[in-house]
Amino acid sequence: MDIFDIKDKVAVITGAGGILCSKIAIELANQGAKIALLDINLDNALEVAAEIKDNGGEALAIKTDVLNKESLKNARQEVLDKFGRVEILINGAGGNKKEATTSEEVDFFNLPQDAIKWVFNLNFLGTVLASQVFGEEIAANDKGSIINISSMAAISPLTKTIAYSAAKAAVSNFTQWLAVDLNQNFSENIRVNAIAPGFLLTTQNKYLLIDQETGEETERGKKIKNNTPMNRYGSPEELIGAVIWLASDASSFVNGSIIPIDGGFAAYSGV
Repeated sequence: MDIFDIKDKVAVITGAGGILCSKIAIELANQGAKIALLDINLDNALEVAAEIKDNGGEALAIKTDVLNKESLKNARQEVLDKFGRVEILINGAGGNKKEATTSEEVDFFNLPQDAIKWVFNLNFLGTVLASQVFGEEIAANDKGSIINISSMAAISPLTKTIAYSAAKAAVSNFTQWLAVDLNQNFSENIRVNAIAPGFLLTTQNKYLLIDQETGEETERGKKIKNNTPMNRYGSPEELIGAVIWLASDASSFVNGSIIPIDGGFAAYSGV
């Protein structure tokens, strides 16, 4: 038996239309999983669903606001109507925004409250609410895997990204808390883990790493590479192996863990 087998498992992915989770969704589908693509931007989710279907997979795109519990419950019902169950939840909705990031123009004392709140809520509260709604279904089935998306920023807060770093630290803490709670109060067959990506170049952080006028690497980008022993940014595809591992029986005794995928960033002291 292939312990990495996820064929016919039903996976719900929030933020599924984004750069990272779309890649994860497509590969899980290639491995035979049935994918529910939840995203507040339905067009993005539909594009991913179309690619999955074109490759012979099964996918359902649902417009979902992870900060609205009723929206999540409606999505859950659509998933159950289509696939009948939920076995994997990947909490991928998240990200940062420029307005919640300190800069030469806006220092810490003048960061707008709404921007900080938006980033923190999207990353943390969106993970909590989705885990409540879909975790309840997993608990009812007595088995499943929940995979959260943390960050290297959770281990050591990054300069400038106050709300994002704090939110990802909260996601890591919540991951451990939920792993214990679900085992002790619902089922010992449920696992909750997180991956903690290092630096991947995406549309959400490109403005910090690449100078928009010259196209050259910023000083921040240079520092990141200098402190990453592998001396490069990661790619979204390099998250997939760990996600399949955590979703499958290959990680059957892995629970409450935060898995770094960072090119050695966390291991390097700088000397």
